[in-house]
Amino acid sequence: MGNEYDSTVTPSPSHPFTPSKSKGKAVIGVVGGIGSGKSLVAAEFARRGGSLIVADKLGHEGLRAPDVKERVVQRWGKKLLDLEGEIDRKKLGAIVFADPKELRELEKIVFPFIGRRIHEQIDKANRDEAAAFIVLDAAVMVEAGWDRHCDLVVFVEAARSIRLARVCKQRGWNEQDVAAREQAQMPLEEKRRRAHAVLTNEGKPEELARPIEALLERLRIL
Repeated sequence: MGNEYDSTVTPSPSHPFTPSKSKGKAVIGVVGGIGSGKSLVAAEFARRGGSLIVADKLGHEGLRAPDVKERVVQRWGKKLLDLEGEIDRKKLGAIVFADPKELRELEKIVFPFIGRRIHEQIDKANRDEAAAFIVLDAAVMVEAGWDRHCDLVVFVEAARSIRLARVCKQRGWNEQDVAAREQAQMPLEEKRRRAHAVLTNEGKPEELARPIEALLERLRIL
């Protein structure tokens, strides 16, 4: 683990990277613990010529899709709807993160929609001449199997104390909030093991440039 101002990248000995033989553009998947800064890392990749796909946004899109919304309301009731008739994500989150069974039910409803949209977005990016590669930002990428789309999976790592400080400042969550969400996901060590590379992100955003560019050079993109 690095110090408080550290951004480094380390290849994974258990899951070495092999250049893709795919005809499409390289897809870089970004995963990590809550507060690790994975979305910042994904955005930094995108700034260097990548087309960014954010699964969380697709999930929000899914909850607004009529067929998905109907199934959610059938499962948990109209009490989840706000004044505009849309699903209140905070109310839904309070239910599913308190009960693993309920979370699995939500995943059965929403994951297929997100998976289809990821596939569509990758196809669109492959047709976009301005995109040099594709970046997929998804907290539950490995759990959902979306890593099958990726040529390289990067695990963003930060000490728990740093992650907690970040989410407290940015989202107003406490340690219990983080723990509830972590328990609903695959253990971080398993995600780390399945990644091709580990990027330590415990410093300032500008310190990400060197390790990110090193990974892109490894993919022969830069």
